[in-house]
Amino acid sequence: MTILWDGSAEGADSYRFALGGDALHLTSGPRVSRALEEDPSHALVVIGPDIDLDSACSLAEEERVARPELGVILLRHRLDVTVLAQALRSGVREVVAADDQNAVAEAVRRSNALTAQLVGNGGSQAGSRDGKVITVFSAKGGVGKTTISTNLATYLASTGSRTVLVDLDLMFGDVAISLQLQPPGSVRDLVAMSGHLDAQGVESVVTKHEPSGLHVIAAPPDPADAERVPSHVVVELLRIARASYDYVIVDTPPSFTEHVLAAFDLSDLTILVATLDIPAVKNLRIAINTLDTLGASKEARTIVLNRADAKVGLRADDVEAALKQPISANIPNTLAVPASVNRGVAIILDEPRSPVAMALRELADTEVRQRFGEDLQNGAKRSGFGLLRSKR
Repeated sequence: MTILWDGSAEGADSYRFALGGDALHLTSGPRVSRALEEDPSHALVVIGPDIDLDSACSLAEEERVARPELGVILLRHRLDVTVLAQALRSGVREVVAADDQNAVAEAVRRSNALTAQLVGNGGSQAGSRDGKVITVFSAKGGVGKTTISTNLATYLASTGSRTVLVDLDLMFGDVAISLQLQPPGSVRDLVAMSGHLDAQGVESVVTKHEPSGLHVIAAPPDPADAERVPSHVVVELLRIARASYDYVIVDTPPSFTEHVLAAFDLSDLTILVATLDIPAVKNLRIAINTLDTLGASKEARTIVLNRADAKVGLRADDVEAALKQPISANIPNTLAVPASVNRGVAIILDEPRSPVAMALRELADTEVRQRFGEDLQNGAKRSGFGLLRSKR
């Protein structure tokens, strides 16, 4: 099936002759990326003439790594050498004049023929797993986001699911130190592999957490390296990782960096963390509005209230009213959590009978494992998506 990425509401009618009547018309880049993730049968993306050139080339560059059989055709009002050079370097198959319907139709035919040949020769779907990317985010620091990420990831790994935890707080990531790890490499080391990153390349920067079997990809030790990691490297990393792991947990900084936006685009689930303080709730409300604006799926997000029983003048009901969304999990407040962080252990494994550990396990079981079809009795994954989706 063909996707038309065009900001104009009349785009589908304008190119109906060249694309056919069944083309899927989408108006934003994130929606195109999500459609490609959700349905691998899409064979072609036609990008309208009014879409920003850099955005169009970025999509083509990202897709050519994970799905080289996917065709990308760029339409422009005016053709020039600069546009052609940038587009072709990015992996665009053809650049065509937008007002030449016959030329567009011919370009579509050639692209579909090439895609059919590539798929017939074995294609290049990256890996055999259908892993799920889960991004943990808060728009305010100090809410316990990394604690939730590390404990969620270690628990999933301990159940037998092949799990990797990626620290995308590239300036001040604390995942490695929270688990007492001394990583040999980091996300920064993947930059040199960009364009040809594979499972072996990802494995080369992984540190194993022996108590749980969790794999960790740490943030760079030097905060200055954050600026040296382009967002397309994060896209490559997450796509390769989801083909090698059952779960890819992404810990993030408390801001909408380009790396975080890339993670959101590829996420199957976003866990939003709040606490019982007005700045955290206000920032999370803004974050939710931003995700809505970006076209992120509302069904693919869940809200967790950390330190939910703290006596600070706010209640869980107040948070739900302010966010206008239900809270899916309440994590209790306890001094055992900072003590476990200082010891470099995951409380979900170190004190499994504690109320915090039980709440974190419930979060993992109901909001992750059941959501993605795992049978909690034997750990086997059920066919289909969300067969055990928890009641809201």
